[in-house]
Amino acid sequence: MTSSELRKLFLRFFNKKGHKIIPSASLIPENDPTVLFTTAGMHPLVPFLLGEKHPSGKRLTSAQKCIRTVDIDEVGDDTHNTFFEMLGNWSLGDYWKEDAIKWSYEFLTKELKISTEKLAVSCFAGDDDAPKDKESAEIWEGLGIKKERIAFLPKEDNWWGPAGQTGPCGPDTEMFYWKLNDTSAPEEFDPKDKNWVEIWNDVFMQYIKTEDGKYIPAKQKNVDTGMGLERTIAVLNGKENVYETDLFLSIIKKIEELSGKKYEENKKAFRIIADHVKTSAFLLASEIEPSNLGRGYILRRLIRRAIRYGKQLGIKENFIVKIYPAVAEIYADFYNEIKNKKDFILKQFETEEEKFEKILEIGLREFEKLDKISGKDAFLLYQSFGFPIEITEELAKEKGISINIEEFKEEFKKHQELSQTASAGMFKGGLADASLETTKLHTAAHLMLAGLRKVLGENVVQKGSNITAERLRFDFLHSEKMTGEQIRDVENFVNGIIKKDLTVSFEEMTLGKAKELGAMGVFESKYGENVKVYTVGSGDNIASREICGGPHVERTGVLGHFKIQKEESSSSGVRRIKAVLE
Repeated sequence: MTSSELRKLFLRFFNKKGHKIIPSASLIPENDPTVLFTTAGMHPLVPFLLGEKHPSGKRLTSAQKCIRTVDIDEVGDDTHNTFFEMLGNWSLGDYWKEDAIKWSYEFLTKELKISTEKLAVSCFAGDDDAPKDKESAEIWEGLGIKKERIAFLPKEDNWWGPAGQTGPCGPDTEMFYWKLNDTSAPEEFDPKDKNWVEIWNDVFMQYIKTEDGKYIPAKQKNVDTGMGLERTIAVLNGKENVYETDLFLSIIKKIEELSGKKYEENKKAFRIIADHVKTSAFLLASEIEPSNLGRGYILRRLIRRAIRYGKQLGIKENFIVKIYPAVAEIYADFYNEIKNKKDFILKQFETEEEKFEKILEIGLREFEKLDKISGKDAFLLYQSFGFPIEITEELAKEKGISINIEEFKEEFKKHQELSQTASAGMFKGGLADASLETTKLHTAAHLMLAGLRKVLGENVVQKGSNITAERLRFDFLHSEKMTGEQIRDVENFVNGIIKKDLTVSFEEMTLGKAKELGAMGVFESKYGENVKVYTVGSGDNIASREICGGPHVERTGVLGHFKIQKEESSSSGVRRIKAVLE
């Protein structure tokens, strides 16, 4: 089975079960400041899991592109990737455990034709917060899974959420596949046996975690499932890792052609280049540009790490642009943006590779100045010039000197801890809590966009937002720094709308009708055929009209006083505003 076949099979199966197929959301979370990227299939659905009505109904299914970057340095082994796809189906207050589990079992055994003898499951063992999930285990037994193949595991293994500090969460049941074809699966399921590979997860969001750490029953019980496309296609085809599936093979082949070396003899370098170029292409397709901050920094790090490993393979010329077509070939049929943004992607790859060439030259000159190399020196070369420790070690060996690797690791660990602390402070809280403060700022963001377009012109479009209970951060397309007068004009526009105490209402409609009405949209690629359009005002007195999932206040009068604290550059051609409600 190919990855494309698995993706289509999954979506078609759940569509037949009454689920509306929704398109993949953007890799940039629209309103969740707790993370830099969309990290799971449920991520774009948080407002609807909290009770907002989804325009496509209560049963949804999708293939969601995701990025996780916490393990960048682990990429190259058998299990880690930065870009992946999550196949999922959701019930927003509709069906519950029995249907979810039965359909999971049906898809695995009937559609994928996996023998029950190769399956095992785990369920939540229970604790002081929630009881043992006997219900799920009994459903699995009724379907033919033996008691010996059902393990009850603690919260760290079989509990999901919440996404932030508070919000929907609950027990889950996970499905495992025995990956060895030449050995029968053991009668009893041992979750520690690495030959059992987790391929699917059904989460039952039946609780809400409150600010004081308590778990209370949720008013709307949801089902959220996730099947990793890469991992599943690997085990179905008897592969030990995802790099030997159709999701990577053409990329690997291109690297062999460019380097003149074989994948089997250089697995780590090939895997890092393949993974990082793929992820970078998708980030660029989302119009993120390499920079030294936030998402742009992650993108730059991925591109430069790929280049470094290309150098290790002996590739002398700029090569990332030559790998991109292989990435586009794999995904273009499903993710149109990967080919539609081709010119932008290629230009950014070329520019970044040229920049890094110059930095490498400077780094080499700095290295030549050193008579001896401490762990701190090696770390400075890594941090300032992007030198991997492997290159520094090789160069040191040529000079006949050694490096204190333990000291390097200590410096690296300190740097990671500082980065994590900064990141935690930067992305604390978020829309996931659906607090009144966050909701008010979310509504204010709509008014501010309308004000910016009125003051600066209709070239202004939103590029992203980061909303916490304390403040609003908003990126928008505009080439020049705003003047003090322009900032005051936007503030006056927003505060004028607040003073009028206009109604905020929404209507479900087709995407075509929304466009006819002139509704603004942020990430059009994520929308299905039906959308929610929020309108501020009515009749001839409409201040704002946007496609949005919510939530919003009901009247503008509750917002208080709007104040722009800062206006600055975010990246090339993109400005950033930080604002508050006083």
